[in-house]
Amino acid sequence: MAIRLPNFLIVGFPKCGSTSVHYYLSEHPEVFLPVQKELHYLSMHERAHQREGKGDVEVKKLQVRDEEHYRKHFKDAGDVKMIGEASPSYINYPSVIDRIKSTLGQEVKIVILLRDPVKRAYSNYLHMVRENREDRSFFEALQLEEQRKKANYSDFWYYLFNSTYLEKVRAYSEAFKEVKVVTFERFVKDPATGMKEIYQFLGVDPDFEVPNLDTTYNPGGSYKKNLLTNFIFGQSKLKTFLRRILPMNAKMKKLRIGLIEQYQTETPDLDPKAEAYIVDKLKDEVAVLHDEFGVETELWNQGFRVKETAV
Repeated sequence: MAIRLPNFLIVGFPKCGSTSVHYYLSEHPEVFLPVQKELHYLSMHERAHQREGKGDVEVKKLQVRDEEHYRKHFKDAGDVKMIGEASPSYINYPSVIDRIKSTLGQEVKIVILLRDPVKRAYSNYLHMVRENREDRSFFEALQLEEQRKKANYSDFWYYLFNSTYLEKVRAYSEAFKEVKVVTFERFVKDPATGMKEIYQFLGVDPDFEVPNLDTTYNPGGSYKKNLLTNFIFGQSKLKTFLRRILPMNAKMKKLRIGLIEQYQTETPDLDPKAEAYIVDKLKDEVAVLHDEFGVETELWNQGFRVKETAV
């Protein structure tokens, strides 16, 4: 049987819940997703030069660089109805749209995950702190973003850029016939309904009940520093080797969560200066997302709702 490639993509921005949605969808009998999440194959040209930040080289080693390797990730899909993959980088580079169409076809379905831009950016920052890669304050890091871009850091360092949604959502909405936008805040309030809506969009049985819907596969936050957490969160040649021979499936993710949850600590408060900076930069585009695309921004930072409440 010829290897079939994805007919849907999850292109949600980093730290918007795509990990959980990936594993929830993997449970559905009519859906196949590869064990390895975030293949980033279709955006490899846009990101190839981004290797200069701490830990970037190791992270890049796990990303797919050629079509043969990409196809192998889907060899076990069989005759399921829907095949997908989740790579956040695709949404950040509308230049990959033509590559998506030429590789996967014109009719591929797109699921876009969005989150309160402030919380998404801060969660992104805390992720980098956990990995012992980020050593600046959140506000300082935001000020350094353009400098880091010029220095060819990986785009995961771009906290504001990854929270800039409007033009990217618009590009995908204009390029593809079937696009579904899911807001993280609405999804986590009622994940069962959220998954049902995604199933309906994909055209698979909407009544399937996810067995691990109470599991948050990427909980985030802050953790005590010790040998275990440094290994689990950090980047190293050994960890890269282990992830190549033992891809992180749902069971391993749950085991990982069980190992580290005892070391979770209180998350530091968000710096008001950083919060104000992001709101000021993005408040106008958030208003357009709400008005033009019907994005449910009501549960986002209050700074984005000033215009609405003033009416």
